Amino acid sequence: MSNFKIYETEINGLMVIQPAVFRDDRGFFLETYNRNAFRKIGLNMSFVQDNHSHSYKGVLRGLHMQKRHPQGKLVRVLKGKVYDVAVDTRKDSNTFGKWYGILLSDENMKMFYIPEEFLHGFLVLSEEADFTYKCTDFYYPEDDDGVVWNDTFLNIKWPIADLQKVILSDKDKQLKSFTQFTKEHYH
Repeated sequence: MSNFKIYETEINGLMVIQPAVFRDDRGFFLETYNRNAFRKIGLNMSFVQDNHSHSYKGVLRGLHMQKRHPQGKLVRVLKGKVYDVAVDTRKDSNTFGKWYGILLSDENMKMFYIPEEFLHGFLVLSEEADFTYKCTDFYYPEDDDGVVWNDTFLNIKWPIADLQKVILSDKDKQLKSFTQFTKEHYH
């Protein structure tokens, strides 16, 4: 029996993973990654880097990807609550340009696997959030690319109604449109 249940989304390769959580009066225990168990459920990727970010309510990081060294990412929230989004940019995919969003929190303990060639971003909904991701390739700063979070073509339904403001890095304020992104990548 696996300690992980996998739920496929309507976008091929994009998966929600629910780990088994063992609770008692001391707290809880869960596995967040087990190569053998992941392979049994069809997840054969290899991870080479782990990242951890700490952010405050209203911070939106994304939408990011690397051009020549695309990273698959297994993401989860250690503390707090985020709305996590992935956008399919695989040129020959029948879901090219489609996005999927999911609430990840320290309460639901869900994980989200985002394959290579997807844009990725998240919005912090709690006062603070600790967010981790395992990556299938290393980070190369010169390889950064991305699309602005509120791109009109993608029309992502970010849950911003209860936020006073969306907080972006200077870099994320300068990201391009999805139309410009696809022109640069596929023409």
